[in-house]
Amino acid sequence: MFKVFRKELDWAGKKLTLETGRIARQADGAVMATLGGTTVLCTVVGAQKPKPGQDFFPLTVNYQEKTYAAGKIPGGFFKREGRPSEKETLVSRLIDRPIRPLFPEGYLCDTQVVAHVLSHDLENDPDIVAMVGCSAALTISGIPFLGPIGAARVAYKDGQFILNPTAAEKEGSTLELVLAGTKEGVLMVESEAQQLTEEVMLDAVSFGHKGYAAVIDLIISLAESAAKEPRELPAPAYDKKALQARLKAEIGAAIAAGYNETAKQKRYALLGAAEEKALKSIAEDEFTSEQIKEGVELLKYDHVRGMILDSGKRIDGRDTKTVRPIVCEVGILPRAHGSALFTRGETQALVITTLGTGQDEQIIDALEGEYRENFMLHYNFPPYSVGETGRMGSPGRREIGHGKLAWRAVHPLLPAKDKFPYTIRVVSEITESNGSSSMATVCGTSLSLMDAGVPMPAPVAGIAMGLIKEQRGFAVLTDILGDEDHLGDMDFKVAGTDKGITSLQMDIKITSITEEIMKIALGQAKQGRLHILGEMAKAINTARDGVNQNAPRITTMSIPKDKIREVIGSGGKVIREICETTGAKIDIDDDGTIKVAAVDQSAADAAIAWIKGIVSEPEIGVVYTGKVVKVVDFGAFVNFLGSKDGLVHISEIKPQRIEKVSDFLKVGDEVRVKVLGMDDRGKVKLSMKSVDQATGEDLQKAG
Repeated sequence: MFKVFRKELDWAGKKLTLETGRIARQADGAVMATLGGTTVLCTVVGAQKPKPGQDFFPLTVNYQEKTYAAGKIPGGFFKREGRPSEKETLVSRLIDRPIRPLFPEGYLCDTQVVAHVLSHDLENDPDIVAMVGCSAALTISGIPFLGPIGAARVAYKDGQFILNPTAAEKEGSTLELVLAGTKEGVLMVESEAQQLTEEVMLDAVSFGHKGYAAVIDLIISLAESAAKEPRELPAPAYDKKALQARLKAEIGAAIAAGYNETAKQKRYALLGAAEEKALKSIAEDEFTSEQIKEGVELLKYDHVRGMILDSGKRIDGRDTKTVRPIVCEVGILPRAHGSALFTRGETQALVITTLGTGQDEQIIDALEGEYRENFMLHYNFPPYSVGETGRMGSPGRREIGHGKLAWRAVHPLLPAKDKFPYTIRVVSEITESNGSSSMATVCGTSLSLMDAGVPMPAPVAGIAMGLIKEQRGFAVLTDILGDEDHLGDMDFKVAGTDKGITSLQMDIKITSITEEIMKIALGQAKQGRLHILGEMAKAINTARDGVNQNAPRITTMSIPKDKIREVIGSGGKVIREICETTGAKIDIDDDGTIKVAAVDQSAADAAIAWIKGIVSEPEIGVVYTGKVVKVVDFGAFVNFLGSKDGLVHISEIKPQRIEKVSDFLKVGDEVRVKVLGMDDRGKVKLSMKSVDQATGEDLQKAG
C-alpha cells in the first residue's frame, strides 16, 4: 500500500533518517526526519496558482511541539496546546530565514511549511531535525526551491567544537550556535557565546558548514528517488527591462535627488513624489500601477547599490565604516529600578529594568520539563516608531525574535543567581526606528541594567552590518539604515563586550557569502562595537553600588530542612501571616535557603526575626522575651521564639508564694522568662523569678 523511500546517514555518531511515502501523502512534500530518538514530521504544500493581483511571496512556516512527544500532558487548566510558545515561534523563524531566499523570483504561490514534533528523546533538540526535514520536504515537493539546505548546531567546549551536541554535552559549553545554508555557503547563523573572539566564531561557522555537507548529499539522494516533477515558473507578466528604461528616463534624476537628502522623512517625501510622477506619466494601458511601483523599487535598489559600490557614499552621507551619532542617558524614569535611553541616529530605544523576587520568575512548561527563567527581555515595536499607524496588540514573531536576540547578547554577562538573587525583567520600547532596533535594545539593556545596580562584569554593545554584493565587487556597511537593510544582501548583527562576542546573528538574502566577506564583516563590527562601548561609557561604565532605592532588598538565610514545614505552616498559614504582617516577600527553597525581600529594610528585619524565632531551639539557662498567651490556675503559658510555648508554673512567677496567677499576669502581657529545661513530655519549663538571677551573658542572648 505504501511506497516508502528511506535514506540514512551516520551523522556525528548518531543515525539521521529521512523517510517519505508513508505519512501525509496528500501534501506536496512530506518527510519524516529522525535523529537519535527525536522525530519530526515535515510537510510542505504550495498552491497551484498565485492569488489574483498577488505581488509578494506568501510563505508561512509553522513549527509545532506537542507534549505527547515527550510523554507528557499539558500543564495548567487547559489540557490542549494553545497559542505557539516562544520556542515554537523562534524555531519557525529559524526555519523560515534560510529557506526564504531560495525561492526563485516570480514564484508567488501561497506556500505553507509545517514541522510537527512527534517524538523527543530529550537528548537531540528537534529544531535541527525540523530544519533538515523541511529542507528535504521542499526538495522533493516539485515546488520551485533552489536548495536543499543543511543545518547544524555547534558547541565549543575545552577548546574543541562539537557538532549537534546532546543536552549533556551542552553543559559547560561556551557557545551555542545554529547555522544553515547550502553547499556554497552559509545563509543563516544564530548564536549565544561567552565573549569568544572573532576568530573562534568564524571557525565555528566553518566547522558547522562542513558538518552539514553530508546532510545535503543525503537530501539529494532522497530526491533522486522520490522527488516529484518540478513545476514550471510562470512567464513574466510584463517586460521589466522596458519598464526600467522608461522609469529611468522619467524619474531617474528625481530618485538620485531623493537619495542626496540625508534626513529620512525628507528623503521619503522626495522619493514618494518621484513615484507619484511615474504613476501619472506612464499610462495604465502600458503598465499597471502595481508594476510601476515594483519598477520604482527596483530603480531605487539599483541606484543605492551602485552609489555605494561606485563612490563609497551611503544614503545618509556616511562612508562604509562610520557609526551614526550616539546619545546615551540613564536614570531618566524616577520610579523605575533602572532606565536608559539609547539613541543612535534615527533609532532610539527606551529600556526599563525591573527587579523582582523568585515569585516573579517565569515558569516554562517545555518538552524537556518544567523550568524557571529569572531573566526576561521583552521588545516592543509600536508603529509610531516609524511614523506610521498600525495594529497594536500581542507581540508578533518579529518582536519575539528581536527580543530573544537581545536576550542572548546580554545573558552571558548576567551574574549567577546565587550571587544576585533577583528576577530581572527588561522591557525595550522602540520609540524611533531606522536601522537595527534590536542592537539598540542590546545597548539600552546594558545601560539600564547597570543603572539598576545589576553587577555585570562588563557592558555589552551591539551593531548591525550590511552587504552590497555585485559581480564587480562588494562593500560591507557598518551600522546599516533601514533602507540599506531592505536593499542590501545581508543582515549581520554582532553583539559583545570589549573582550569578545556574546551573540551573532546573520541572514543572507543571496545564495551565499564567502569566508572573506564574513571575516571583513566581523572585523568592521568589532571596530564599531568598541566605538559604541566608548560612547556608552560616557553615561555609565559600571554597575551602580547596590540596587536602586525603589527595588526590593533581598536577604538570604538558611534554615535546617526539617524546619521548613514549621516556617510554612499548615496550608501556608504561618508564612502567609509573616508576609501579611511585615509586608515582606518570602521564597523558600527545598534545601532550606530562604530569601526575604522588601523595599523597607525594617520590614525585612521583622520577617527575618520572625523566621529565626520559629527555627531557633530554646537554650537552657537563656532569657527570652515572650508574650502570655494563656492563664490557668497552676501557671501561665508564654509564647517565645515566634512559635515556642512554655509553662511558667505558679511557683516560678514570683520569689514569694502567690495565691492567684491572674493577680500578676494576664493574656497579652510581655514578660521575660528563663528556660529551666524540659518536662517528661518534652514541654519547655520557664521561670520569671529566675530572670533577675540571669548572668550578663544570658541577658545578651535574650531575644
